Order: sequence, then structure tokens, then C-alpha cells
Amino acid sequence: MTLSLYDSKSQALRAFQPITAGQVGIYVCGPTVQGAPHVGHLRSALVYDILRRWLEATGNKVTLVRNVTDIDDKVLENAKADGVDWWALAYHFEQEFNEAYRKIGIQAPTYEPRATGAIPEMLELIDRLIERGYAYATDDGSVYFESAKWASYGELTNQKLDDMEAGEASETGKRNAHDFALWKAAKAGEPSSAAWDSKFGRGRPGWHIECSAMSTKYLGTNFDIHGGGLDLRFPHHENELAQSSAAGDAFANYWIHNALVNVNGQKMSKSLGNSIYASELFAKGSAIAIRYYLASAHYRSTLDYHEGVLDEAATALARIETFLKRALRDLATDPKLITLVPNFPAKFAEAMNDDLNLPIAMGVLHDTVREGNAALDAKDIDGARSALLAVLGMTNVLLINPFAAVWGNAGENHLTHQALDVLVRGLIEQRNAARAAKDFAKADELRDLIAAAGIKLEDAADQTHWSVD
Repeated sequence: MTLSLYDSKSQALRAFQPITAGQVGIYVCGPTVQGAPHVGHLRSALVYDILRRWLEATGNKVTLVRNVTDIDDKVLENAKADGVDWWALAYHFEQEFNEAYRKIGIQAPTYEPRATGAIPEMLELIDRLIERGYAYATDDGSVYFESAKWASYGELTNQKLDDMEAGEASETGKRNAHDFALWKAAKAGEPSSAAWDSKFGRGRPGWHIECSAMSTKYLGTNFDIHGGGLDLRFPHHENELAQSSAAGDAFANYWIHNALVNVNGQKMSKSLGNSIYASELFAKGSAIAIRYYLASAHYRSTLDYHEGVLDEAATALARIETFLKRALRDLATDPKLITLVPNFPAKFAEAMNDDLNLPIAMGVLHDTVREGNAALDAKDIDGARSALLAVLGMTNVLLINPFAAVWGNAGENHLTHQALDVLVRGLIEQRNAARAAKDFAKADELRDLIAAAGIKLEDAADQTHWSVD
């Protein structure tokens, strides 16, 4: 089955074909570290974490780059208001974001560049745009992209220049309202540490040029997927695409945008005072329940937050955990179980390959839990085993296995340590019973079965201890 993804640029579902077979390069716009992370930030990061995990589960090597915008107007403004250095404020909130990501099991990106670490690449890109006639410098030392000169401007959002909202506030020397800053001249009153030398004078990069430079620095001038929140589609991603294309780069082959988060059916925004911050989520529910909730809607659908969503997620997870515990207990002596590995059903794979249709995939997971319980009730060992391995496979891919290491339990060879402990101790009990009954042939058979699974036994006076050999 082929993975299909909704490409925002073509506004169509497209079969995903990586530039290099078996290797996928993804650039995701990370946070502007001006303040604390909220539920929208977590939702966006989770979408691309699941995409990455699914690509890896289906045999691809993924390079995921997620940047940190650590220099920006808002960073400077908030640092000034708080009476701290801008870089200290940026670093503080960067750590908050990373801690929140870690708590809900989001893998660290392959590379996590800060904007301030790619100034030379940004200046080189600006030089190319000036040489090609798509950018101009002003008398004060700023540089702007001349939107009207790039005929394809608006292709990402399917807009004509005259119909677009005006961009940044008009500055001296700016030729058109839709032109956007590539380099901002240093201003009086701004800290000297927030400006870098250039042939245009002291200044700092504009927002859009940062991501164009960082993505191509780590992934090359043509890479597979560019992702981010729907709120970044215009003007940020539109401007990224325009300046990168105008500079001669093929840039991203697919553009993916996740929808935003509502609170009680209303758009979440600072102006409405209804933002739900990560710290509030962690105070209300477990990290795994938060991950489950964030994954509960299709990534292109608005996710609604209201009181009780984490309780609903916890209830759903409890059904999964109850089945896993029951199955591992009842199948503890099943000799086939240790020799098999978790997997995922065809219907689950079909849903995931259909533009990461998580609601359908979750439905397959819960259907399998119900089928597994029914098989256990009917003493159908084959059916129960099949369901157990499928549930483990699906929950491992989505990282909602309650026994996974990230939730505080040590994992071993696909099954968690806790799950493996149930299996091994069941076999040990059978072996001890055989030895007590002087059925040494059966005891040796069980010992060999345990050894074949890579388990080392040590018999003590009162009990038998096991470890992975």
C-alpha cells in the first residue's frame, strides 16, 4: 500500500514518493520561543511525530528537522517587558517546549537548528535573491523581497497578489505593501547583541528567510516534505516558497498543514484569553492521555478542547490496558507468543496510508481490543494471540502502549518489561510445577523454550530470577 498525503500546494491527495527511495527528509516549522507552549504547539509537533513514526515503521529512514526561532520581534519585546536578555528568554522557553515534547513522547528531531546559528546561510540566500533581481536593499540597511516581480507569488495559497492582505507594516524605502523583510536593519533601542554584521549594515534576519535557509542547509535545495500549522500557511510558508523558488531552489515537494485547536468550539487565541497551556494539560491528566487526545482527530480537522477530553482519553486507554494485562496473563504459557513480534492489521495500515487517518486507525485498534476480549472469553488462543500482537503493534506505532518505556516502564524486545515479566513468570511457574511433579522432560522442554527466547534463568533457594541474556 502506498502512503497518500494531502498536499496543500496542489490542494489534492497525492501518492507520496520520496526523492530517494527509503529516505525521507522533513522540515517542520518549530516554535518561536517567545512564551510558554500551548496545546496547539503540542498538537502540531505530535502530527509530525506520528508521520515520522509511520514512515519509519514502513521501512524508511527519516531525517526530521525542526527549527527554533530564537530571534524575532516578539522575543525582543517580551524580553524587554520582563527585564531579561532576549537570548535568556528564548533559551528558557526553548527548554519548556522540549520538556513538554519529551513528556508526551515526541522524538527529538534529527537536527534542531536555532535561527541565530544560520545567519551566514541567510545572508548568502539574500545575496542570490538580489543578484536575480527579486530583492532590494533600502537606504537604512534593510532588504526586502519584491513580491510583484515573482510571477508565481501566491501559488501556495492560490491567491492573487492584489487580493492578499498587506504584509508587514510599511517601512521607509519599502516599495510595495506586500514586500516582506529578508533583513531588518538594527534599530535604536534594540540590544546590540540582537544584530549581526552584513554588507547592508548591522541587522537581523526576517522571519521567513530563516526557515528557507535552515531547511536547505540540512536537507538540501530539494527535499520531500515541509510541514507546519495551518496558521503558518500564509504569509510564512507562502513567503518561504516564493523566496526559495526565486533563488533557484526546488524546495519542498509536499506541503502539509495541520489544523488548529479550538476551546469549547471557539478559536483559541491570546486576545480571547482562552489559551490552554501545556502546564495546564499536565496538571489535568497523564502524559499518555494527552498524547491520545491530541491524536484523536484527523490532523487536517480542528481539534476541540473542553473539560473532560483527557478523562475520555484515559477511559479509552484503560480499555486497552485492561485487555493487554488480561491477554498477557491468560497467554502466559502460550509457547508461540514469545517467538512472535507485534504487528499491525491491514485495515490499520490502510487508514494510516490514507493521509494519516487516525480516527479510522484508532477505530481499528479498539475493534481489535474488543475482538481480543471476545477471543479470551471463548478460550480462542489463536485469536487472542493475534489480537494481542496487533494491539501491541498499533499502540507501539502510535506510542500509546500504556507499558511503553516513555511512560515510565522499561521496554525489552518489542514487548515491555512488564509484559515480558508476565510471560516469563508464567513459564517459570509451569517449569517449577513440572519439576515438583518430577516431570523432568516437561521441565527441560520449558527451560529450552525460555532459553530460546533469550531469557537467562537463575534458580535461588526460594524463587527463580530471570534476565535478558
